[in-house]
Amino acid sequence: MHTPGSSVSGYMLLLLVQLVFIIVFGFFTDYSESVLPKNETKPAEDGPIVEKILPKYPHFQDIHVMIFIGFAFLMTFLKRYGFSASGLNLLVGALVIQWAIIMRGCYEMEHGKIPLSLDNLIGADIAAAAVLISMGALLGRTTPMQLMIMGIIEIAIFAANEFLQLELMKISDVGGSITVHAFGAYFGLAVSFIMRPQKEDAKPGPMEGSSYSSDITAMIGTIFLWIFWPSFNSALVDGADQERAIINTYLSLAGCTVTAFVVSALVSHEKKFDMVHVQNSTLAGGVAVGSICNLVIHPFGALLVGVIAGAISVLGYRFVTPAMLSNLRIADTCGVNNLHGMPALLSAVFSAIYASLATFETYGSSLTTIFPAMEPLTPITNSTVANETVIETHEYIIGGFGRTAPKQGAYQLLGILLTLLIAIVGGLFTGFTIRHRFFGGIMPPKEHFLDDAWWTVESLETTVEVVTPSPRLTTSLPMSNSQVPFIILKADIIFKRAKQKYRK
Repeated sequence: MHTPGSSVSGYMLLLLVQLVFIIVFGFFTDYSESVLPKNETKPAEDGPIVEKILPKYPHFQDIHVMIFIGFAFLMTFLKRYGFSASGLNLLVGALVIQWAIIMRGCYEMEHGKIPLSLDNLIGADIAAAAVLISMGALLGRTTPMQLMIMGIIEIAIFAANEFLQLELMKISDVGGSITVHAFGAYFGLAVSFIMRPQKEDAKPGPMEGSSYSSDITAMIGTIFLWIFWPSFNSALVDGADQERAIINTYLSLAGCTVTAFVVSALVSHEKKFDMVHVQNSTLAGGVAVGSICNLVIHPFGALLVGVIAGAISVLGYRFVTPAMLSNLRIADTCGVNNLHGMPALLSAVFSAIYASLATFETYGSSLTTIFPAMEPLTPITNSTVANETVIETHEYIIGGFGRTAPKQGAYQLLGILLTLLIAIVGGLFTGFTIRHRFFGGIMPPKEHFLDDAWWTVESLETTVEVVTPSPRLTTSLPMSNSQVPFIILKADIIFKRAKQKYRK
């Protein structure tokens, strides 16, 4: 079994990475113009100084809760992996948030510096979600150092893909279904493919299960994610777009939840609710509506998307996940394909449909805000060259401006296809990297889903003193925590019987 001592070099490497981050932040980052002291306040004409309002801070806090409480508790369903699920979630999140600020900032540099603002922090939290989704696919089957290396590589690829999709291709994805959920899910599954077990081990292990208490803690994570998901989907937009995103996400989650419960009972062997479905599939509506949450999809559309997402997610847990393990030996511990992957693909398809139907009559002037590439090309007269015109454009994008609605829909589909390609290739490369013995290799099945390999864990055995009729005779027996009340009760009964017999 791995021991902390055998990983000292890895922990020193982690400390070195943190020191490098300090140096990079020292030389290449600074506060953005909007948060410098001179712009923080502005004097009123006849009154005191008015403080600047931070309208995005509530959204930032909500997303922060999702990352460090929602994701953390959702992954505590394994009965002997709660320390790692919650603790490593905190460690990985803290590391990749710093790295995401740097990597995403490379595409936003001003005067050689990465400007830091609240928007950057929101973007870093959203980027961290992609890594934690990938972590869910590998939960319990990797070392902490392998998760760290995976996060560093994944964020670099994530930032490049995000820039490609949102800035160069100008797809609409405010809820991150394409760039976050689909990317994180299939990146993690590609890594899992490389780290897959031997044929004889391609089956659920003895510790790959939950307990009554661990399922309750996982449900806490589900509730936090369910409550705050509208903030996740609406954080990157403002005004009416933001309000539509909140409404559509809320309705999609509601429809998804009811459907997940119903389908869970229908496909379960005993026609009962399955806690795995309730913990995960009830959230699929938030993923499925992500790419279209700010569009005019009508409340009916939001509910429809949620219902479809809930159904396919439950069916995925019931049929797809076992088939992936038995046929392809791809283990998916948390079922990220069912919660994030397939609903994200559904979202991309709906985004292509709604984009192809978008018109100026429906959206008005906000059409080119939602779909910037649909901004018409504006011919202007060049004053230096007579009788010639040039096309006024604001920035370079793949395919150029002036897209028609059907063309924008095609770019939405192209965006998900490229994201899948980049995620899978990047995941395969990352898997080959972290399976090297320097980073721990492939963990033996006997160490899977156990905190004992990485944490100081109190023994589940305890010693109780069983009192017998003779005050001189005591016996110390190792008993599990669940047996202690029974043994004490039994000893008390024996003692009372002996006392009654002695009195007679």
